[in-house]
Amino acid sequence: MEQDPRSGRGIKSDETLFDIVERIRDLDGAGVTELADGLDIAKSTVHGHLTTLRDRGFVVKRGQQYHLGLQFFEYGQYVRSQLDIFQSGMFAVDRLEAETGEMSWLVTHQNGKAIYVYGRGGENDINVNTILGTKVHMHCHSGGKAILAYLPEDEVERIIDRHGLPERTTNTITDREQLYADLDQIREQGYALNLSEDLEGIQAIGVPLLVDGEVQGALSVAGPAHRMTRERCEGEILDKLRAATDEIDLTLAYR
Repeated sequence: MEQDPRSGRGIKSDETLFDIVERIRDLDGAGVTELADGLDIAKSTVHGHLTTLRDRGFVVKRGQQYHLGLQFFEYGQYVRSQLDIFQSGMFAVDRLEAETGEMSWLVTHQNGKAIYVYGRGGENDINVNTILGTKVHMHCHSGGKAILAYLPEDEVERIIDRHGLPERTTNTITDREQLYADLDQIREQGYALNLSEDLEGIQAIGVPLLVDGEVQGALSVAGPAHRMTRERCEGEILDKLRAATDEIDLTLAYR
């Protein structure tokens, strides 16, 4: 089971403010009373935090409900642009989608999870904008496993202790020693496979993105299992992923 990351040493008012933000997001908009009842705090406290958030553009009011504001988008765009791998990785993803016709992703990691930072949908009827920014467990994700394989062992231990190894499908690796063996193989071969480990019928392959010897993210290509066969993943798709990482390495070397 995933543990609560909060240490209990934070400032209570700050925790309340972020609880309100998360609640608004989870409910896709909420009123003062709904927030106060759901978080078990006074309406006056909720209203005070909402006023501050609204004044700074982080929430907007529509009728009697508050919704998250586009100020978060501005901050998110800034954070994403600071990633060393983002600009060259974005071009690589565009090219991978064009060449393979499959979903192509640039992911990074933070706080023990993989995060989608850029993607293209390929020939699939998927709106990738609804996935961008999503955090996922790394042990059942091709890009996530590619990242895990190149993290220090003690960091991998902490990630497993914090987030666990939840079962997503019958193919998900849920045993710690089995995962370690998989990560050893990933380091040896230089790529990670997701053979319906996260979603039934979806298969993927990912490769790590290393900057100055440190893993900063991964590129992955995913699609329906009948198209993304293991043979295709380890052949045509892997060749294109390796070519993409070579170009990213070259770009970063001359930045």
